[in-house]
Amino acid sequence: MKKKLFLNNAQVRAELGRCLNCATKPCHKVCPAGCNPNEFINLALAGKWEEAAFSILRANPLGQVCGLICPDKFCMKSCARATVDFSVNIPKVQAAILQKARNNPEFRLRNAEKLNGMHVAVVGAGPAGIAAAAVLAGRGYSVTLFEADRRIGGAMNMIPEERLPHEVIEADWDFIKNIGDIDLRLKTPVENLLSLFEGGYVGVIAAVGEPNCVGMGIAGEEFCLNYMDYLKTPERYAREGNVAIIGGGAVAADCAFTARKNGAQHVEMFVRRRFSDMKISGGEREMLLDCEIDMTTMTRVCAVTKNDNGLIVETVKTRFNKDGRLEDISDTRIKRPDFKYVVMAIGSRANEHISHDKIIYAGDCVSGSSTVVEAIASGKNAGDRLDALLSGKKTEENNICLKVG
Repeated sequence: MKKKLFLNNAQVRAELGRCLNCATKPCHKVCPAGCNPNEFINLALAGKWEEAAFSILRANPLGQVCGLICPDKFCMKSCARATVDFSVNIPKVQAAILQKARNNPEFRLRNAEKLNGMHVAVVGAGPAGIAAAAVLAGRGYSVTLFEADRRIGGAMNMIPEERLPHEVIEADWDFIKNIGDIDLRLKTPVENLLSLFEGGYVGVIAAVGEPNCVGMGIAGEEFCLNYMDYLKTPERYAREGNVAIIGGGAVAADCAFTARKNGAQHVEMFVRRRFSDMKISGGEREMLLDCEIDMTTMTRVCAVTKNDNGLIVETVKTRFNKDGRLEDISDTRIKRPDFKYVVMAIGSRANEHISHDKIIYAGDCVSGSSTVVEAIASGKNAGDRLDALLSGKKTEENNICLKVG
């Protein structure tokens, strides 16, 4: 699967040539991070790969990450080419442009702003925290980026390597860390945000995600794995046998891909709603089929029990009632035996926020689970707001992230 991540040269040329160069630029209007595909495609067509890359990075500091994993519901869904045949694969073009630009050893940041003497803290080095750090460093702040984990990326590290190799996160970070004065501190959790002000920071961005997995409240839940443990340390659960995944979103799909990679003979997703209701991209749907993942829809897991042969999943069928709400169908409860693991992937929740005029929250801890590009947009906006508070300047959401080029 990894070989399919990047377009080859012929595919890049073909996709570039398919752009209709729309005057209204619908792809630009719907990008949460504010990327302008019309601009970077035209620059790439002219052979100006570095300028095209800077066009992307001005809006999205994690441009290559998003190029690989952005869902098709944003720029591709709005692409006017779809009215002719099918959308330009804008995210993959974006990833390819940055790959080509990075082949040039002289590709680096230009025109960074001078330090303004103020120190700010960003807690959480996921997509929202990284974007906030990029904005603030670009505005001349000295930024300390705190991350509890041993490596940068936050929730992006739970995306399987087949979809997002960690080296791509690092490649984007290698560019970002040279924007200005950014001090990345890994394996450094921040237990008390207020204590940061005592350490000399004048403002804080809290991009701490949703660290608490949501439970199902069913009998036998203690026999299940939560998706965070499963995706953060998949090597611990590399086993043959059958694996059940409870949930129908992108995280549940990542759990299914991981289980298949880990050697499971049979992987089955249990989804309460219809296949068409699953909150996954077209590419993720294709991967589920390619990996031969079974999807049992309109089914609720109501209990998990354990015997000498493994775990037993008890399910009941569901249906939509006349009010459009899901309900169980009577007399449909069955037992499914012989699962090695049952992984819960039905959601997560954030910790309670601290109210302080110089603490700004960003990312999933504000909006709930979102895409990486939406988290980036949230981080950018948080950086803008903190800059406005500290500098007195007017802010505008989703403005240019970095002054490059």
